[in-house]
Amino acid sequence: MRLDWPSIPGVNACMTERSGGVSAAPWDAMNLGNHVGDDPQAVARNRQLLAHTLAARPVFMEQVHGVHVLALTQDTPNGLQADACWTQQPGVACTAMVADCLPVLLCDDGGQWVAAAHAGWRGLAGQQGQGVLESLWQQLQAHGAHAAHTRAWLGPCIGPQAFEVGPEVRDAFVQDGLDLAAHFKRRPQGRFLADLAGLARWRLQQLGIGQLSGNDSQPGWCTVGHPSRFFSHRRDSRILGATGRMAACIWLDR
Repeated sequence: MRLDWPSIPGVNACMTERSGGVSAAPWDAMNLGNHVGDDPQAVARNRQLLAHTLAARPVFMEQVHGVHVLALTQDTPNGLQADACWTQQPGVACTAMVADCLPVLLCDDGGQWVAAAHAGWRGLAGQQGQGVLESLWQQLQAHGAHAAHTRAWLGPCIGPQAFEVGPEVRDAFVQDGLDLAAHFKRRPQGRFLADLAGLARWRLQQLGIGQLSGNDSQPGWCTVGHPSRFFSHRRDSRILGATGRMAACIWLDR
């Protein structure tokens, strides 16, 4: 998938889809997750294909729907627990795996750093307004990032027409007077349809990051609604018992 943001010298980014790999059903075909029951050799081959395409090393985190952030170097191993990462080193691809959760890629206009976040609703909400995006931004600011010079791209995720949640999810966001109720549409029996991408855009804007592109909550970005393009945990696991993982990657030139 091509990212719809301006070309920034030294910065590269991509988002995989489910085609192009070697995994068999129900992980067909470009599954990059090694925790979903797929053949480990197929996953390893898919990751090799990705690294070859990027001409950089994707670093895969063990994502736990939390707010921990990693600073990546050439020596950072795969499998460390975190849900966001950033780097100033070339040839290291910040990588977020998703299959309904929202991937967020960030960089600065000068190509000095890049970052990626895995934003499911738990990580996005966090505690008392301190979620994965806020935690990532704190580290980036500490290393010289400025909101006015930062761009963010939001990738495909479960859309507001498909993401039905209970009241506890709405309560996690609509607290302390925050004006987020518009991102939840009431359903029968106390349920809601939640706009995950809209919630992330609001959180980014509150950080001062206004240069946003990608997922605008329209149906074309919904992972559930496009089974030939996107993996969806909610859609596929109910029917097939398992599904694969896509990856959003961003890296600096060597």
